[in-house]
Amino acid sequence: MKHDHPTQPPEKSLIGAYGNYFANLAKKPGTLSFRNAGWENLSDWQTKARAKAAELLSAPGTGKMPVVKLEKKYVYDGLDIEELSWQLPYGKRSKAVFLKPQGSSKPLPAILALHDHAGKKYFGYPKLVKTSGKQHPLIVKHQAAVYSGNAWANDIARRGYAVLVHDTFAFGSRRVFYGDIAGLDYGPLKTQDKSDQNPDEETHILTYNEWSKEHEHVMSKSLFCAGTTWPGVCLAEDQAALSMLSARKDVDNERIGCAGLSGGGVRTVYLAGLDDRIKCAVCVGFMTTFNDLVLNRSYNHTWMTFAPLLANYMDFPEILGLRVPLPTLVQNNNQDALFTLSEMKQADDILKQIFKKAGAAEKYKAGFYDGPHKFDAQMQADAFDWFDKWLA
Repeated sequence: MKHDHPTQPPEKSLIGAYGNYFANLAKKPGTLSFRNAGWENLSDWQTKARAKAAELLSAPGTGKMPVVKLEKKYVYDGLDIEELSWQLPYGKRSKAVFLKPQGSSKPLPAILALHDHAGKKYFGYPKLVKTSGKQHPLIVKHQAAVYSGNAWANDIARRGYAVLVHDTFAFGSRRVFYGDIAGLDYGPLKTQDKSDQNPDEETHILTYNEWSKEHEHVMSKSLFCAGTTWPGVCLAEDQAALSMLSARKDVDNERIGCAGLSGGGVRTVYLAGLDDRIKCAVCVGFMTTFNDLVLNRSYNHTWMTFAPLLANYMDFPEILGLRVPLPTLVQNNNQDALFTLSEMKQADDILKQIFKKAGAAEKYKAGFYDGPHKFDAQMQADAFDWFDKWLA
């Protein structure tokens, strides 16, 4: 692939004097951008663009839908709650929780609620739910910090939805256990002084979260060498959970949405962009351009974000745009330190162009809220209204 040298003056970047050159290396718009004049047929573009995205993500196969085991069933806070688990072809059993209004029997619209990253891999689905009067203190702190103290999965379930929240790859029940890599002797990844015993102690959890930040680099490199990617693995696991949610008799599988903040937002980008079973999507606190990631912000983002070479074909918001004309809401925070505001607005403009060209301008909406990285009560209310508009 031949690349012209950029003519813009150099600017400061995360990669120093290299930034300007590499930020302009990929053609803009990418060759599979719907914004290109050559793409007029929506279906033809979508088929080709999704195929390329799927190729580069290289999601591993998860085989036929796993058998879901009901671990526990009870009523709490006006909700019927089921604790579930299933076994994928790799790793430990995935744990999840399913919630719906107490006593509901008819098929309901459903939400696949996608938990965040936050540098806290010890917990997965508990970040979004409350299943008893007693929560772990670290979950209470986390929900207070980014969710206005709400267990938003519970709140939208009480609104009349069936909700599934599951641990995704490397979080919660799916996390890497020290005992499984015993003997690893590498700097901050040493495991000799670490144990999987007494797992719920706060010091153990904080230590694990710090350790797992370092291990994320190792995992991602290993995945590349295996022929897959971190977002590809998450996509595979989220699609498996979506299949299980869709198969339930108490779920209307033609009215399923997904939403998530931060790491849950990037999971929304890939899942909603590549799977039309998601009829309505809300991406929270994870929308920008690849330029922002090249020049400014790659250092504070998880490997869950990065699909090598995809920037040659489409910009980051265009991954979510692959779902056009299905309803899509993006929520941004103006003072979000994880992104550059001008690039969030550029991403918004890109998505507006895609939905307008597809004749579906009314199916896309973006909100910009004051404050730091969060999915607060007002944002939740607006997101729930969006689901009500398109799914209820």
